[in-house]
Amino acid sequence: MYEEISSRDAVKVYNDKANLYRSDEGMVDMVNSPAHYTRGSKEAINIIEDAIQDADDPVMGMLHAQALKYLLRIWLKGNSLQDAEKARWYLNRLIDKM
Repeated sequence: MYEEISSRDAVKVYNDKANLYRSDEGMVDMVNSPAHYTRGSKEAINIIEDAIQDADDPVMGMLHAQALKYLLRIWLKGNSLQDAEKARWYLNRLIDKM
């Protein structure tokens, strides 16, 4: 069962498994493979998982992961300054924990 909702820029298609976005490049799965996380040769989640595996504790790993998430997609979502500020917010919390 599909429901299409039209807008000026795109058509979103919803089904029981994913939130798909139709763009000029084709269909993008916004749940499993959003474009702003899959730029380059590795997905952001793989980079983040590799980077935080040696964190001293889960909270510090989470803060590190969040900072990385915003930095890895900084140029891809349309508001780079906001993503940089969010990364700084998480990085400052991580530094305070250290």
